[in-house]
Amino acid sequence: MNRRKKKFIKFVLKKKVLQFGQFKLKSGRISPYFFNSQFLYSGYDIFKLSQFYAYSIIHSKISFNRLFGLAYKGIPLVSSTAIALKIIYNLNIKYAFNRKEHKLYSDSGIIVGKELIKQKIIIIDDVITAGLTIQENIKHLNQKNIISGIFVAFDRKEKGILKKNSTHQEIHQQHNCKIFSIINVIDLIQYLKEKNTKKEELKNLLLYYKKYGSKKIPI
Repeated sequence: MNRRKKKFIKFVLKKKVLQFGQFKLKSGRISPYFFNSQFLYSGYDIFKLSQFYAYSIIHSKISFNRLFGLAYKGIPLVSSTAIALKIIYNLNIKYAFNRKEHKLYSDSGIIVGKELIKQKIIIIDDVITAGLTIQENIKHLNQKNIISGIFVAFDRKEKGILKKNSTHQEIHQQHNCKIFSIINVIDLIQYLKEKNTKKEELKNLLLYYKKYGSKKIPI
């Protein structure tokens, strides 16, 4: 694991973004850990997180010209990442995001931002599990657009909605795009092992991963 990933894990543990306990996920799965980006609520925290996103996007070397955030947590992430790309890499990238509901007056519709037609889009969200949120929201993007990639802060590396393939496989098959992350659950497991800390939490995490994790990811 590289130094940047360790730095990010230390950051999200310190800020209690990574929590351990018992959490019911949108997928219905009961998880012994949870990644909650809402605890990054200061200007310093959100900009620091956006720098990690910007670095991941640049070093992925994929072609893109628009950022798209998924409501609600993806909205501050996409705007702050656009700022980080400009400040650090001098890339002036437009961004847009979706609403949870259609607005029926004034700037009506479900997409906020310049119309998305024939764009190479990067989708930004905080975490991916079974891919439900992404699958629900990708349909709002015009079919003439290309989804260049999906970027999340934390990838749980779990089975997809159908529980036969991994989330990565399902999304790649349906939308022909890759998922990129700042860190994933394997990185977290390695970090906890190296630090020899949170032994009970690690034990529960491993049991959960054995049940829901991608079969192609060894531990």
